[in-house]
Amino acid sequence: MMKTMRLFVPLGVCALLLAAGESVLSQPKPFAIDPAQTKVEFTLGSLLHTVHGDFHLKRGTLSFDPQSGKASGEIVVDATSGQSGSPARDRRMHAAILESAKYPEIAFRPDRVDGNVAPQGKSVAQLHGVFAIHGAEHEILLPITVDAAAGQYTVDGIFEVPYVSWGMKNPSTLLLRVNDKVEIAIHTVVHTM
Repeated sequence: MMKTMRLFVPLGVCALLLAAGESVLSQPKPFAIDPAQTKVEFTLGSLLHTVHGDFHLKRGTLSFDPQSGKASGEIVVDATSGQSGSPARDRRMHAAILESAKYPEIAFRPDRVDGNVAPQGKSVAQLHGVFAIHGAEHEILLPITVDAAAGQYTVDGIFEVPYVSWGMKNPSTLLLRVNDKVEIAIHTVVHTM
């Protein structure tokens, strides 16, 4: 019995060390988001014409575990930076729709990646997380394409924000009707740290 115990104890310890080694290997990888290579653009359709504009990245951190798919971090956009090329339209967007003086940040906090992101080449995945805008949080699934090369990842994603059903005003007027959803396109480059 003692000989059997002496044999199983080292095997058990080895198994625990191997399991611990696997968890060490699957530690989340931290990434730096490059603000100079980040674009957040919006498109709002209407009957007469389509409005295009953009926002500026304020700050961003991202961590991703390729083994488990778990993600963390926060990507924050400056809501007050939104512009569409029309000062009158932008004043209305900030004052009546986004209320950016009251809610100056728009944030996305990812919690997982669905799909595999290859360390080299192109991948298609979905980034799941919480999108915070106008004082409320909403669960979203952001389809992304990733192009990886030498520790650098170029990430592109497009999703719709149903801003009216999320509690923001529709800017439609008697003569001008706009969609109740706005399309957001994100392009960014992240580097392993």
